[in-house]
Amino acid sequence: MKGKTVLITGATSGIGKETAIGLAKLGATIVFTSRDKKRGEQAKKDIIATSGNSNVDYIFCDLSSFDSVRSCCHEFKTRHKSLHILINNAGIWNFSRKDSKDNIEETFAVNYLAPFLMTTLLLDILKKSSPSKIISVSSGLHKRGKMNFDNIEFKKSYSGIGAYSQSKLALILFTKHLAHKLEGTGVTANCVHPGFVSTNLGRDSGLLAGSAFRMFGKSPKEGAETSIYVASAKDLETVTGEYFVDKKIAHSSKASHDMDSAEKLWDLSAKYVHLKK
Repeated sequence: MKGKTVLITGATSGIGKETAIGLAKLGATIVFTSRDKKRGEQAKKDIIATSGNSNVDYIFCDLSSFDSVRSCCHEFKTRHKSLHILINNAGIWNFSRKDSKDNIEETFAVNYLAPFLMTTLLLDILKKSSPSKIISVSSGLHKRGKMNFDNIEFKKSYSGIGAYSQSKLALILFTKHLAHKLEGTGVTANCVHPGFVSTNLGRDSGLLAGSAFRMFGKSPKEGAETSIYVASAKDLETVTGEYFVDKKIAHSSKASHDMDSAEKLWDLSAKYVHLKK
């Protein structure tokens, strides 16, 4: 991974931090996002100390704000001339309905619309740096999800697991549609499922569910293995539009292969983030 620049969203803890450490150990230049400057500085020190690689930096980004995502992408392009791997790792799971800074249901905004916007804004530098990879961290719970186009923000009858599952299904639909759009560019797009991992994702879930996350989940280091594999494997440079579990291509849900929904979602997403054609 020497000579490769990697951008990871949300690497101050959990899977993202372990992914950053693993890729830094392989020699990559690591840039990660943090919505808290103090935590970003601490994570930077931790990643450098653990990996022995000093080529680590972070950029402030609040993924619940489209303006912040745009500023982050501009900052990245100002500081770096290339981007070989983009890992859309950050995610949230709200157990009660909250709105983002842009007044959009926060799970949909952070887990899906922010990666959609960041990826599209960075496509130019990814293409220039090809062969390059886009990796989005989905979840096995996408199989419980469906695209509620009539109630995509769960304004009626909010469900935390429903919103989370929908956001992870949306990431796969986006990835498959993006892979098709990027054919011939040298840029690939794939999704990974890290498994049931003990992270702070379920910190607002209550005592029982939170305990289950901690007791039965994989360690974040184990959860990062598939992201690290897909990012670093040279034989995957031309593999695109796939869903990986345990470092192998796996079957995603039937709904994730609905390309009419994928196209509808893309058009809707472009409107949400005010993407210029």
